[in-house]
Amino acid sequence: MVRRTVAWVVTVVLLVEALGIGALNWFLGVVVERQKMSMAGVDPHLMSTSSKIGGVVFGLYFLLCALVALLVAVRDRAPAGFGRVVLISAAVVHGLLGAFAWGLVNATAFLAMVAVLALLVLLLVSYDRDGGPAGAAPGGDGGTGGDPRAADEPVDARAAPPGEPAAGRPAEPRGGGDVPQDAVPERITRPVPTTP
Repeated sequence: MVRRTVAWVVTVVLLVEALGIGALNWFLGVVVERQKMSMAGVDPHLMSTSSKIGGVVFGLYFLLCALVALLVAVRDRAPAGFGRVVLISAAVVHGLLGAFAWGLVNATAFLAMVAVLALLVLLLVSYDRDGGPAGAAPGGDGGTGGDPRAADEPVDARAAPPGEPAAGRPAEPRGGGDVPQDAVPERITRPVPTTP
């Protein structure tokens, strides 16, 4: 429940950031164009246009991050693949913005960026990779116990009943003893669906 709440909070924060950054850059572009501002002789129209394009690009990027966090919150599953990369990149961006904010703005802006970074990292690490209840056995749900062999795993035709050697393999003593020992079956885990 806590991790789902974190996912919802990250979604809202990233959505607010997307709208805020987009609106701020658009506003700066309008101000530059109306005041005919120029830096180092750069054309004011070019500066205005680049500011607006930057606002749209960063706004769409943070909207994508918010969409991934929303999918995590709705599905209550760990982000995987492209979605995980997007959230990690958002964490890196907030770390860099925090570093710049410390040097260029003030401590409050730095703390805001670090808070968002902490939320993103908490979202990424709060979902364990098993994707299901801790007590669930493969092949069954949490209440029925399930077979240790998953339903879609092929059954090894050479496997023998417990206590007997497998077909085609002689019963050999292991570890220097005179008594043959049973082989320990290898535990197989199925891949778990995750949020893209």
